[in-house]
Amino acid sequence: MTDATPLKIGDERVVTIGPIAHGGHFIAHSDGRTLFVRHAITGESVRVRITDVNSKMVRADAIEVLESSHERVAAPCTWAHAGGCGGCDFQHIALAAQRRMKQEVLTDALRRFGRLSDGDLAGLDLTVHELPDHPDGLHWRSRVTWANDAEGNVGLRRHHSHDIVAVDRCLIAADGVDLPGASPAGKVVHTVRDRTWRMDRDGFWQVHEALPEALVAAVLELGQPAPGQTWWDLYAGAGLFAAFLAEAVGAEGHVAAAESAESAIKSARRALHDLPQVALHHSDVTRWLREIDHDAPDGIVLDPPRSGVGAEVVAMVTAAEVPTIVYVACDPVALARDTASFTAAGYRLSGIMAFDAFPMTHHLETVALFQIAGL
Repeated sequence: MTDATPLKIGDERVVTIGPIAHGGHFIAHSDGRTLFVRHAITGESVRVRITDVNSKMVRADAIEVLESSHERVAAPCTWAHAGGCGGCDFQHIALAAQRRMKQEVLTDALRRFGRLSDGDLAGLDLTVHELPDHPDGLHWRSRVTWANDAEGNVGLRRHHSHDIVAVDRCLIAADGVDLPGASPAGKVVHTVRDRTWRMDRDGFWQVHEALPEALVAAVLELGQPAPGQTWWDLYAGAGLFAAFLAEAVGAEGHVAAAESAESAIKSARRALHDLPQVALHHSDVTRWLREIDHDAPDGIVLDPPRSGVGAEVVAMVTAAEVPTIVYVACDPVALARDTASFTAAGYRLSGIMAFDAFPMTHHLETVALFQIAGL
């Protein structure tokens, strides 16, 4: 075996693009190295320029398309190109194809990191569903973080860089936050199923306006909370799921919601003040689970940060033999790693729903149902 030829930043190569990888990249090979290529599509022949080289990976941008995929379209944003804004990964790909590719990423993650077999996946619908109201995939983002550099330039950052691109308008952003520097001050009001949350502008809330309703519907459909039951809402945020779990379990039921962010708990207290069956706990989830002495609930909703819940939390909730666990995930690989932990603890992935909550980017949102195997 010969040593791989050293590749340098700025080198150019002609490559054939292989399968999609997590993170908005596609796989290619050159000079004995695996390349993670942006702005390409599987099956294309492209000229790439190397943008980053380290011991773990080589990153590259497609700078010329020699043989184009039928799924390639003209990017609606003039900044969505090699060396341009890093906010969108897939503007050059037809929307239906974007969703199919996200399904491929989810499926691959569950196989490789979740250690699920084709038989395990056979009964699951891994379709990534379109959300309503934005059929062109634009103007859905309710919050944008505009960047500033030392010289006072305002814009968005290049991919994997602190460099600022002077974007004059973000096409995936909603009116009011789509122009450079725009960040409306004060409170913002969110309404889901006639319940209102009044929150600080920088408080956490899903950025696609249709996603909260879709997630609530998915959690209730998969979890099937019933009158009189007890549920835990862990990583509860502003209490989105706790509110509707409370309505489902009714006055005779109970919902315990744990959240570490003080601002989120304050928002939850305001929004859920009329639901006495909800107990809000300002606490880190791991600490709360260690300290509680209550009986196991009928079900748990987990909505962790992008990194997932991790093996310790999985061990604690599965040791209690909670029959139903609904897991809301914004990263398919983190979900898959936790799936492996749930499976090792005697649970099975028995249901899943996926949503294209971030069109034009590689991100997706998933709601998964874990139940004790054999039940």
